[in-house]
Amino acid sequence: MKRIAILGSTGSIGSSALSVALAHADRIDVVGLAAGRNVERLAEQVERHRPRVIAMASDDGIVAVRSQLSKSAAAGVTRALAGPDGLRAVATHPDVDIVLCATTGTTALDAVFAAIDAGKTIALANKEVLVMAGGLVMEAARRRGVAVLPVDSEHNAIHQCLHGRPDREVKRLILTASGGPFREWSAERLPGVTPADALAHPTWRMGRKITVDSATLMNKGLEVIEARWLFDMPADRIDVVVHPQSVVHSLVELRDGSQIAQLGITDMRLPIQYAFSYPDRWETRLPALDLAACGPLEFGRPDTARFPCLALAYRALRGSPALPVGLNAANEIAVHAFLDEAIPFTAIPDIISAVLDDIEARDVSAPTTLEGVRAVDAAARELSRRLVSGVQSTQ
Repeated sequence: MKRIAILGSTGSIGSSALSVALAHADRIDVVGLAAGRNVERLAEQVERHRPRVIAMASDDGIVAVRSQLSKSAAAGVTRALAGPDGLRAVATHPDVDIVLCATTGTTALDAVFAAIDAGKTIALANKEVLVMAGGLVMEAARRRGVAVLPVDSEHNAIHQCLHGRPDREVKRLILTASGGPFREWSAERLPGVTPADALAHPTWRMGRKITVDSATLMNKGLEVIEARWLFDMPADRIDVVVHPQSVVHSLVELRDGSQIAQLGITDMRLPIQYAFSYPDRWETRLPALDLAACGPLEFGRPDTARFPCLALAYRALRGSPALPVGLNAANEIAVHAFLDEAIPFTAIPDIISAVLDDIEARDVSAPTTLEGVRAVDAAARELSRRLVSGVQSTQ
């Protein structure tokens, strides 16, 4: 029996994970659930999955959830907490074996470190954890003997392709990118992109922020940084190829030139199930990939002139460890400003680039603690907000 906790249970990844848990109720025990502010959804999940510990962002949220539970569901919840303490309580519950981190943003950093310290396996679906603190997280995991299993479809694919292979056989990692909704748009059209345009992803159904990241190719840039830490691979051995059909989820090139790929349908329940079942493989009720029905599979190089966010991510990865922290912070602020229609789509990479310039000009030292990471993050966010205001004043 795999005993799991989910940080971010009401989001798309968390909901998919609970679907996997239902499909394998004889193999998965849902011990803990943590959510942000979606009271109704969490209450429904508690009723169905009967966790022992729950958390929400606020005390009011916890009170509201409890008020909606049946007596039997409420009796099964032995702990209910709010805020960071709640996240840590869910992540470190003594009954938990695997912690799925499916939150967005940086709220789960403390909880992930606490879970590692408690000896939990980490199933990671949050990009920011490794982008901001990849070196610290992976060192903590090595020190504690904890596995960090990727849930993102691309890294999950690479994990599968690498399974059982010695490092000496591997030449490079190749992440696939759908190219987003603007893959065929000219540079002249991009300043007029609206939030509705950016949120119309051609392949995947994801949250708003990650969907915009896919449109700018920053999503792939963040994945390059993640891959560096997950697989201990330098930037010059991690490549990106545009593959609009999203059938090939990623590839590994071996030293003799052979390339091993993982293919599958575009359903996040598959990589989630892989992380839960690893090192075993379980049957699934999902349909198998029908290659004959796929049609032609296309591959191309990413255009970093039209989509400079990918190049900015490589720049950050090759520089000071403070740069990915600033890159992530600036991107979050810029993307939310774009979604609020405060800045144009093409201003997103401009703001990120300016924040990287500032970090390099000030020669910010590499953060060696979580507090140091947060200090770099806070400064980058403050500068990003000022830059957003500057863009607004010129419109």
